[in-house]
Amino acid sequence: MNANKHRWIMQCARVFTLLTASSALLTAKDTGFLNRSVTMAGTSYRYQVYVPAEWTKHQKWPVILSLHGAGERGSDGLFSTENGIGRSIRRNAKAFPFVVVFPQCPNGVYWTDKSMQEMAMAALESAIKEFKGDRDRIYLTGLSMGGYGTWEMAMRYPKYFAAIAPVCGALRGSKMLPDLHSAQVDLAAEDPYTEAARRIGAMPVWIFHGAKDPVIPVEESRRMAEALRAAGAAVRYTEYPDATHNSWDRAYAEPDFSRWLLEQRRKL
Repeated sequence: MNANKHRWIMQCARVFTLLTASSALLTAKDTGFLNRSVTMAGTSYRYQVYVPAEWTKHQKWPVILSLHGAGERGSDGLFSTENGIGRSIRRNAKAFPFVVVFPQCPNGVYWTDKSMQEMAMAALESAIKEFKGDRDRIYLTGLSMGGYGTWEMAMRYPKYFAAIAPVCGALRGSKMLPDLHSAQVDLAAEDPYTEAARRIGAMPVWIFHGAKDPVIPVEESRRMAEALRAAGAAVRYTEYPDATHNSWDRAYAEPDFSRWLLEQRRKL
């Protein structure tokens, strides 16, 4: 091969390499836990979005909205991923082929507050648009305070989510959390659970709770499961006989949790 031809081949190879690199820059997206923020009524709220390593813009992705517990409240936008599904993703990322949105509730307020639900929805909508979320496969889960929020948001947005998975949630306040309770049903009524079930409708639900939970009575989840079944909803109920308040580590490690979610699609 003469020198001129060799130089021409090398130049072509360099051009191809540069074009390939440029294309990758234009199409690649950061993955892992990413920092984001959303502004509501002049206030900026930081949150996290988990994007799986396999993410590509060439397909639509299922999305989970995850609501943390009372202990993860704050404004750093980070602590919301420390427990629950965030911890499970760090332990076994392959089990969660979802985009997962982790809004953070500030100190002094709860997910049962309408404004906080609206903030969470704004973060969710932003992630759906940025990461090609599939609107027929949007799921909601939360633990403890986030379990309350899961019931509340399912009632407020019954046509939005394909399925929900409340973990140690409730409608009524407890002795340890008297200010945390549903704002949408009449808790003075003998049976607010039937009304909650009516509002949630036929949305598939998987409920988790520890039988020895000292913070949120397991009876709350039992009664919600009973009311939903009576209303004709598709309900799975898992009660861990020896679990106390932390039932979330076991819930999100259930072997078929992700598979069950992915089987559910929104029915309009």
